Amino acid sequence: MDQVTKRLALFAGRYTGNLADEISRELGVELGNVKLETFANGEFYARYLESVRGADVFIVQSVAGQVNDALMELLIMTDAAKRASARSVTAVISHYGYSRQDKKSAAREPITAKLVANLLTTAGVDRVIAMDLHQGQIQGFFDVPVNHLTALPIFADYFSAMHMDNVCVVSPDVGRAKAGKKLADLLGAELAIMHKSRPSHNVSEVSSVIGDVKNKNCIVNDDMIDTAGSISGSVRALKNAGAKTIHVCATHGIFSGPAYDRLNIPEIEEVVVCNTVPVPLERQNGRIKVISVAPLFANAIRNVYTNESVSELFDPDFAL
Repeated sequence: MDQVTKRLALFAGRYTGNLADEISRELGVELGNVKLETFANGEFYARYLESVRGADVFIVQSVAGQVNDALMELLIMTDAAKRASARSVTAVISHYGYSRQDKKSAAREPITAKLVANLLTTAGVDRVIAMDLHQGQIQGFFDVPVNHLTALPIFADYFSAMHMDNVCVVSPDVGRAKAGKKLADLLGAELAIMHKSRPSHNVSEVSSVIGDVKNKNCIVNDDMIDTAGSISGSVRALKNAGAKTIHVCATHGIFSGPAYDRLNIPEIEEVVVCNTVPVPLERQNGRIKVISVAPLFANAIRNVYTNESVSELFDPDFAL
């Protein structure tokens, strides 16, 4: 019997913006041809217009914006690939929707991050490549391998190139402190932490700053910016504490509701986000800047396909 030839097939959902195109160029692989339609009643349809039999299929999708539609499309694309005899299906999820509900904070609440993991596994996903999950514990919700990438080194390169002195990385809450410490170490900077409470969903109250930020160039780092309530509260608190300049960076720029207005204030020098969630071109000016994570995703896909280490892409100290 002839030896089976491996084949990488890359496909994109309709909610990725230009990210999938950039990944395909980095890989030197053309995006596959898939027909995606929406019926009059809102149901989705997917059909691969080329053979994926025996192929290692990678589906790029951002579960953001129209979250439910994006998630359902990813599930349907996965099911179609499995039924077309794909050798494996890897979901390349640039933003993992429903990730904020990763535990029960009150009685009778769901754990939707786990529910989404169950749905993906049931649909037939064999592996997940994700970027900056809201909490690392979400990896444990899957019974398939998860490669959890982070944009922290990309942010470190971006701000290092600015050659700022007296830099302080600011974590918007205690839960983000570990990631903030990692970015601070990469930049050789100090760390400060905001004390924050959430009286209700999408509402935050910043009460104090833990650490010395006076006359320092502060970089507020978070995993996502949704309505920008946390960020605007952090900026006010930092200014009151004597911060010299304030830069904001977050992996996922969701920018819901009043976010753009809240970020368009003179106290913020710039807001740097990644292209894990599409940001309208008309918003990519002035304070909002978008940097690409396509090279990181492309390297992860390449290493998964060739059975090489992925850990070295986000944590060189633990590369195998």
